[in-house]
Amino acid sequence: MEAENDVYDDMNLYITQECFIVEPNGQDELLIIGRLDKVTRVQAKTTQLVNLMPTRRICGILGTIHLLSCDYLIVATHRLFVGVLNNAIVWRLAGYDIIPYIPNAIQRSENHAYLSMLRQTLDTKFFYFSYRYDLTQTLQRQQENLGKKTEKGLLDPADKRFVWNSYVLQQFKCDKMQRFQLPLVHGFVSVNQVQINGQTFFWSIVTRRSVERAGTRLFCRGSNDLGQVANFVETEQIVEFNGQHTSFVQTRGSMPFYWQQLPNLRYKPKPRLIPGKDHLAACTAHFNAQLNIYGKQVAVNLVDQKGAEGELEATFARLVREMGNPGVRYEAFDFHHECRKMRWDRLNILIDRLAHEQENFGFYHAFNNGNVVSTQTGVFRINCIDCLDRTNVVQSMLARRSLSAVLQKLGVLHVGQLVEHASTSFETLFKGVWADNADLVSLQYSGTGALKTDFTRTGKRTKVGAVNDGKNSLMRYYLNNFADGRRQDGIDLFLGNYLIDENEGSILPSPLSKARGWRYFAFPSVLLVAVAMFIITMTYPAEFNTENLLFMLFWGAMIAVSATGILHYGIEFVQWPQLFPLLSFHSA
Repeated sequence: MEAENDVYDDMNLYITQECFIVEPNGQDELLIIGRLDKVTRVQAKTTQLVNLMPTRRICGILGTIHLLSCDYLIVATHRLFVGVLNNAIVWRLAGYDIIPYIPNAIQRSENHAYLSMLRQTLDTKFFYFSYRYDLTQTLQRQQENLGKKTEKGLLDPADKRFVWNSYVLQQFKCDKMQRFQLPLVHGFVSVNQVQINGQTFFWSIVTRRSVERAGTRLFCRGSNDLGQVANFVETEQIVEFNGQHTSFVQTRGSMPFYWQQLPNLRYKPKPRLIPGKDHLAACTAHFNAQLNIYGKQVAVNLVDQKGAEGELEATFARLVREMGNPGVRYEAFDFHHECRKMRWDRLNILIDRLAHEQENFGFYHAFNNGNVVSTQTGVFRINCIDCLDRTNVVQSMLARRSLSAVLQKLGVLHVGQLVEHASTSFETLFKGVWADNADLVSLQYSGTGALKTDFTRTGKRTKVGAVNDGKNSLMRYYLNNFADGRRQDGIDLFLGNYLIDENEGSILPSPLSKARGWRYFAFPSVLLVAVAMFIITMTYPAEFNTENLLFMLFWGAMIAVSATGILHYGIEFVQWPQLFPLLSFHSA
């Protein structure tokens, strides 16, 4: 028997000249979407499908979006099984289709660019969904929201912070279509059946990336006026055993004030505070929201305490002091300094500092019949400069500590027994899942896998891991400077931050046709010619003489001049977002 909040999971899509018709298999209703009038309605199934053959089977409707030529319907076509969480199957999006409302609409070049952005966003690993389980809510929030649901479906009661297709779903909302709307969560989900001490339980990780201030690594930093921060991520560790379930939640997010670290072709651009902004107001707004949702906060800051990062750390510490909120405590730990020379055992210093509060915060624990044993009263909000690599290492250590307490409470572990000593196979699984979590969140924000995952996977820092970190760092450098502008545009388009105007490219200028300055073409051209001539002069001399030496010196000087010019005007060679151009670029 289907639950009341089910979303349809198996449908036939019929495409005619006038409309799209979506038929849930085994149901007596249809969703009809007008291709010309754009009117969407749910009707009882009678004779609408007579003489029609389904175009394809689909497993979900993701929404509709308006681009330059027409509207487009976005549907899920393939899915992969992830696991069963709280008696509901969790799936991963494995295929989708973007179908134009008007089949032969005139296609402008800009429209192809917008479609490419949309596909790039949907191709970013990984989107998850369930037809019965609200993946956007922690177990504790679900229990607190019991009795508040008035509508069927999963979209209305969902936590909109974590619904990545909320905008495109809202575009064609109509009465009685809640069971057709499939919310997507972006992040990481892992469901695992585990056996320890002869007891079998399910251990799961659910990571949810926020749509608020969503973006790419160097184009999205700090906070906005509402206190929403970049790369805000909620990670929930769930245990299900013997009619009981527990949940331990942690969060990560960029330092909650106004700062930026714009790409400029330097390997590590200097992060800096944005002047003229009310940093205290942004920080206060952020923590007020976090306190309301999660309870008490321990802000664990892992950035360097010297140099440019040190200035940000000092600002964060000062703002928390000036807030004077007893529900927020600040804990700074210079990760790189404390763990230098691969002394990663020193992370236990930080864990020991947090142990008392972790015990006080506790974890959510309830029976399947709804009886609540305990709730989690606060969270650790952890950040480094990116909220990726260092952050994930510390989160995995806190999660392991919580898991030992949970399994002792449930009777899986003996009193005083630690999970890392109870099962070698589970310890390997635990490290692998948390390393995968690091990689996926990092891939979604920075474009590459995480750094320092060798420690998460093996429990120690290795030279091979350091080499892999170097490769990932170089890839991040390339993507952040030469690819992330378009990726940022795709996120803003999909989330509805940018709305396309039908007059773009005709009456109004297109944001995608910004002209480059002369330096963008001149300096790289001179550099390429100079490198080529330098190599030719050095490699193929008839005989090595003063003339050849002068030629080499000349072309070497040209290489130095052009390379220096590129670095000096670095921001002009970066691929910048075009839908929301950054002021710093225009002022340079």
